[in-house]
Amino acid sequence: MDWTLHHGDALTVLPTLTTPVDAVITDPPYNSGGRTATERRAQGARDKYVGANATHMLPDFDGDTRDQRGYTYWLAQLLAECHRLTRPGGSCLVFTDWAQLPATSDALQAAGWTWRGIIPWHKPISRPVKNGFRRECEYVLWGSRGEPIRHTPTIYLPGHLTGSQPRGKERRHITQKPVEVMQQLVRIAPPGGTVLDPFTGSGTTGVAALAEGRAFVGIEQSHEYEQVARARLLNS
Repeated sequence: MDWTLHHGDALTVLPTLTTPVDAVITDPPYNSGGRTATERRAQGARDKYVGANATHMLPDFDGDTRDQRGYTYWLAQLLAECHRLTRPGGSCLVFTDWAQLPATSDALQAAGWTWRGIIPWHKPISRPVKNGFRRECEYVLWGSRGEPIRHTPTIYLPGHLTGSQPRGKERRHITQKPVEVMQQLVRIAPPGGTVLDPFTGSGTTGVAALAEGRAFVGIEQSHEYEQVARARLLNS
């Protein structure tokens, strides 16, 4: 299957694209954490998402210090551009955490998508919380451009996903998602269709799309991660 990877900021690149896609599947910076503006600005992505005992030195990434209003407005603009590019009936799947779930659902709907539901992603390996409940789930919000397309044959996708982030040499990004989880998600696009990911990161959505017989279009702002994603896609 064909793939294309653009290097640049998603808000700059998306308006230049004109070829329709069949699904948008993406994992934007959550902009979560930090009780105050000072804390948000002081924390990098590594501070938020990497444990103190981690041995890897994966690159940090930008764009994770917005407050909730700024995050909602920014994400709505991005998802509106994605909506423009998506064929009628196509789906949009957006990852988020518990803290940003309400804001993400607002952005999804403000962008024109019809909200269809939430798919929990359970992470068997996750951080404990002192005196409370382990935060072992993140969430995928599902929206569609109008009525979802009717697949032939009819598909029945899971409403609950399980998989831990890659570890060791397989870990290529701070917030990398498991390929096996992404392979289930890309099946929302018809076989031979095209999946768009405006936050490509290390390329896992693209790797999953190609493995499942879908074409891929990605955008990645970080030069380091764009190189990682390109190498993984070339080897897929």
